Amino acid sequence: MSGRNTALTPPDDAVAPVRHPEAPAPGELLGSHYGHCFGCGGGQPHGLHLEARAGEGVSVTAEFTVRPAHQGAPGLAHGGVLATALDETLGSLNWLLRVIAVTGRLETDFVRPVPVGTVLHLQAEVTAVAGRKIYSTAVGRTGGPDGPVAVRADALFIEVKVDHFIDNGRPEEIRAVMADPDQVRRARAFEVNP
Repeated sequence: MSGRNTALTPPDDAVAPVRHPEAPAPGELLGSHYGHCFGCGGGQPHGLHLEARAGEGVSVTAEFTVRPAHQGAPGLAHGGVLATALDETLGSLNWLLRVIAVTGRLETDFVRPVPVGTVLHLQAEVTAVAGRKIYSTAVGRTGGPDGPVAVRADALFIEVKVDHFIDNGRPEEIRAVMADPDQVRRARAFEVNP
């Protein structure tokens, strides 16, 4: 097999991403988009509780601490949990574009083991946009934001309308979100990939 997947290579007519004028300011904590999200929600006892911050341009930084509930092999983070952390961080980028998008493809490289107790420092950026397709990349480091690379990913997100969630989500959760009187919280529930 040769190199990276061409589905993750932006086409020739792709354009540079443009940060939305109303995007959160650099350094601003993005917060949870949905309280029950496994990646960022506080309502998930075994979730990642990942916290993302807006960066410069169309980039974000995030971190989460690998806890015993996130193990695969004894004492090490499960690869699926690490992929989830990358996916959640990449999904947070869509807040800077002010679009609703879902993961279309995620290609992950596991470079080194990540022990339980490690704080994983994640950085992600959008690299190109082509119509509804959003191309992005992320890296996760141990030992600090400039530490050795442990995981990395390239992703393709697809912009969707809110109907994607309403038509495909479990009715009881959709009803609960739609009944929330806080319009900002209701809108944010649909801002990041499911």
